[in-house]
Amino acid sequence: MRNGMLALVIAALAGGAWWLWQGRLAKPLTADALATRLAVPLAAPEGPLAVYHLGHSLVGRDMPALLAQMAGHDHASQLGWGSSLKDHWHDEVAGFETENAHARHRPAGQALDSGDYQVVVLTEMVEIRDAIRYHDSAQHLALWAQRARKARPDVRLYLYETWHRTDDSEGWLARIDADSARYWQGDVLAGAMAQEGVGAIYVIPGGPVMAAVVRAIDAGQVPGLTTRDDLFASDEVGAVDSIHFNDAGAYLMALTHYAVIYQRNPKGLPHNLTRADGAPITALSEDTARALQRIVWDTVFRYGLTGMSNG
Repeated sequence: MRNGMLALVIAALAGGAWWLWQGRLAKPLTADALATRLAVPLAAPEGPLAVYHLGHSLVGRDMPALLAQMAGHDHASQLGWGSSLKDHWHDEVAGFETENAHARHRPAGQALDSGDYQVVVLTEMVEIRDAIRYHDSAQHLALWAQRARKARPDVRLYLYETWHRTDDSEGWLARIDADSARYWQGDVLAGAMAQEGVGAIYVIPGGPVMAAVVRAIDAGQVPGLTTRDDLFASDEVGAVDSIHFNDAGAYLMALTHYAVIYQRNPKGLPHNLTRADGAPITALSEDTARALQRIVWDTVFRYGLTGMSNG
């Protein structure tokens, strides 16, 4: 009996469920409590911040590289193929060798334990409903946040809210609109931020920005872009990827990260940038870049959970 109980304890710890075993799992925050906690702003940065990205292909190598060029900051990452925060926690990352075969990779545990990064951006897998149901999203977001904050109490933590496949049966725009409150905030953030030692985790609203840009494209308000497919990758025969961004989408997400992390209007940022491998991104016109910058700022400014001290 004693050995069986010990085995249960070990299993709970190995599963990252230490708080469940100890009976210390706090109830998720209410929507009002979450909004109140995240209404406390961060001070606007005075200069470049070292940034660490943990995630998958909706982070990628290129988006952090574009962001670093915009901000002039140092960065590192750990990526995988559709990997959840749980996968990263347990070192069970599909595609690890392939996705991290670059100079900016730094093992996630080592990076966060070092305290070297003033900003840590955490990215959950999608489908977000599967992440919540099968990968204990709130629990593992909390574990990574606690780890980062233990090494560096003043770390700025962000959850990068992404999107699902464009062919979703419920409608791509409809799901982005609904998923922010019901899943990203209502399940993942509210559960994680209720736990001791987590503190505030602000939001980088990638999905809402994507939706805002697509609506602007549909309204003819983004010069040079005619359909949402212009933000997504395509293969050699022109078939459009239903979830992964192309250079224009990577630029858009880099602008979004910049606006949130640095609390600055991205208007006027350069758009003739290079990918992580040094190759230039597919050219964007000046008018296209300015339209994307305007939409990013408008969306981020209104979102409300980003930690901006001036919004």
